[in-house]
Amino acid sequence: MFTDKDSFKKVFSESLIGELGRPLEEATGADVYKILSGLIREYAGKDWAATNQNYKLQQEKQVYYFSMEFLIGRLLGSNLLNLGILDMVREGLSELGWNLEEIEEQESDAGLGNGGLGRLAACFLDSLASRQYAGHGCGIRYKYGLFEQKIIDGDQVELPDYWLQKGNEWEVRRADKSVEVRFWGRVDTRYEEGRWVFETQDYEAVSAVPYDVPVIGYGHHHVNTLRLWSAESTMITRKNVASKHDDYYKFLSYNRSVESISEFLYPDDSQYEGKLLRLKQQYFLCSAGLQSILRTFEKLGLPYTSLPDKIALHINDTHPTLLIPELMRILIDEQQMSWDEAWDITNRTVSYTNHTTLSEALEKWPTSMVKDLLPRVFMIIEEIDRRFCSLLLAEDPSNTDRVSHMAILGNDQVRMAHLAIVGSYSVNGVAALHTEILKKREMKSFYDQFPERFNNKTNGITHRRWLIHANPKLKQLISSTIGDKWITEPTDLLRLQDYASDSGFQTQIHQIKQHNKINLAAYIEEKNGVKVDPNSIFDVQVKRLHGYKRQLLNVLHIIHLYHEIRENPSMDRVPRTFIFGAKAAPSYYLAKRVIKLINVVADVVNNDPLVNDKMKVVFLENYSVSLAEKIIPAADLSEQISTASKEASGTGNMKFMMNGALTIGTMDGANVEMHESLGDDNMFIFGLRSDEVLDYYQHGGYDARAIYHQDPRVQRVLEDLVQEGPFSSAHRDFALIYDSILNHNDEYFVLKDFDSYVSTQLQVEQTYLDRAAWLNKSIMNIAHAGRFASDFTIDQYASEIWRIRPVHELIMK
Repeated sequence: MFTDKDSFKKVFSESLIGELGRPLEEATGADVYKILSGLIREYAGKDWAATNQNYKLQQEKQVYYFSMEFLIGRLLGSNLLNLGILDMVREGLSELGWNLEEIEEQESDAGLGNGGLGRLAACFLDSLASRQYAGHGCGIRYKYGLFEQKIIDGDQVELPDYWLQKGNEWEVRRADKSVEVRFWGRVDTRYEEGRWVFETQDYEAVSAVPYDVPVIGYGHHHVNTLRLWSAESTMITRKNVASKHDDYYKFLSYNRSVESISEFLYPDDSQYEGKLLRLKQQYFLCSAGLQSILRTFEKLGLPYTSLPDKIALHINDTHPTLLIPELMRILIDEQQMSWDEAWDITNRTVSYTNHTTLSEALEKWPTSMVKDLLPRVFMIIEEIDRRFCSLLLAEDPSNTDRVSHMAILGNDQVRMAHLAIVGSYSVNGVAALHTEILKKREMKSFYDQFPERFNNKTNGITHRRWLIHANPKLKQLISSTIGDKWITEPTDLLRLQDYASDSGFQTQIHQIKQHNKINLAAYIEEKNGVKVDPNSIFDVQVKRLHGYKRQLLNVLHIIHLYHEIRENPSMDRVPRTFIFGAKAAPSYYLAKRVIKLINVVADVVNNDPLVNDKMKVVFLENYSVSLAEKIIPAADLSEQISTASKEASGTGNMKFMMNGALTIGTMDGANVEMHESLGDDNMFIFGLRSDEVLDYYQHGGYDARAIYHQDPRVQRVLEDLVQEGPFSSAHRDFALIYDSILNHNDEYFVLKDFDSYVSTQLQVEQTYLDRAAWLNKSIMNIAHAGRFASDFTIDQYASEIWRIRPVHELIMK
């Protein structure tokens, strides 16, 4: 297609004219993006086909990673990087008068995810392809993402995120691969030829249409697939639509209900209709994905007893847990297997990753809802539960409390985490601390029952996107210093330790950081109209807005600093720019009040001449992968301040670390393992430990009001939320936040950790004043970040859970 810069320029120019009828000088940025992305997809297409053919010929075991989220971000830059043609295309476009970075801005962030769960899935797909494993993603092609966030008068306002408005140049519609998914109906049962036969009647059929996105591996000709399912109405012809007037409107109503299945990421489930839609989405993904996978498996001509040897189905959190009863349904009803045969196959095929210790995040569905929507699947869940409870009773007949505690069905609910554990051969946590909490507390009874199933796989991030692509100047410096081996073997970054105290290398690291900060400062001024000082500490907290992530602790500290500086304007303080980015769930009102508070504080601070030369506060709206790529390389300080024991792992902490930011954080999630590598010298650790938090939850003894009365700093910042003043007034009601702290006893221990946090922030300032010491720590963070590359994590999943190996390298072009 093209082999060098000149042939690229020729093909690109000819394609622009041939496809759009426009000469180069009349093209827009959107035109250039459309043609370029189409060329790159075509360029990778031969490898994509060859990869799939290679899997078929070698009958490789293939992994299918089921997730409700794949937060893939923009693909143009990462695809060019992984294909090894990034520099060639950049130079070629430049000679044609175009800037590649500006063209990348033409691409919409794919609205397929929300937070760390979806970004982890995206990093894993990249690593699966780059490490040459046969591994694919299976998700939903949402028409609208979570929402587009606008900040209006300080409030979060949700607008539709119609990310597909301009189309998606990377997807290929595979209408010929469509499958049918069935809802509702009734199950007819009969005994026939020595076995029970189950047949669902009067069901509602939905057509699931796949859209495939190539997942291009780095440095090889290896291309896997992300298959995204879209819900469409089944074909209705004039023949089977009656002529009655209301039939047309019935069809429109049916069509609308079908399309809603793949319309929104995470519909509001605070009401029955929203819960029902979420359950529909989850079954739609599981049924469509599984039917497609089994269709591929059947082409191998092997018996179904070999399914676990050729297929691995992985559940990313509880959302796709219906894979388990759906596989059982297909094996029993369609393949006519016995229960025991089907259960043995299912139990050796499905593996499960748990992502939380929050009880509200462990999904439970109303029994009646599951029974009505999925009658045959519910029958299978009932039987799984009956057999599991019988097993528990047989082991300990007197311990009925244990049975009711561990049952899949209980309190008129289907407990999805219980079903996932019982039906999987592997259950993993995502950080060492998280896994230990699961084993010893949250899921102790299941660990006692199935100790061989539980294991840890600490999360990882792809260094290709989060360092090589997001921070190219840092990549160039690292490679010129230690060579390129680290690109394929990230732990080779450890060699940077030898340069941590090298003044020349420190200077270059500082210059790169300043370059990134200047770029981010320009973006902030353009978007927020706030001029920030690139020489100040860029103190960053960007992540989903939730109580346990404690953006509130951060903003209360900012209010405290504001008072200190106003009362002592001559005080020598290191200037600081506080940067936030976060979305709150539309129905999570308390979190939305915290966003309002951050923006009110920003407005007060940024317009007060007594303090705004020493501090600025910025909330960047509509946080996304592409925005993260601008923020993270520019950060000096990474805020990882969750309540200990609440953050399963975190991946933002790893991205900041890889880009040389220092972490202020609690001993929570993967912070613990970061601390194992870095020690106290290279992180700022504060606050309660997880065992202390868990002890408070179990035994009580925490009194938020006592701290309020004992610490005048706490009293002042909390009173600022409700008393008439710069931060509160009749139209700025923060009483809900105040109430959550004092009248509901501060669920996430914000006040308990306040003093420790304030003291540790002072250590941050003192360290920053010693530039050489700060840069030494920054380099040590980069050096140790290779441990948290997702390539390493995927190798562990591959060998210890999925039992797959890299396929042979494909024939070179």
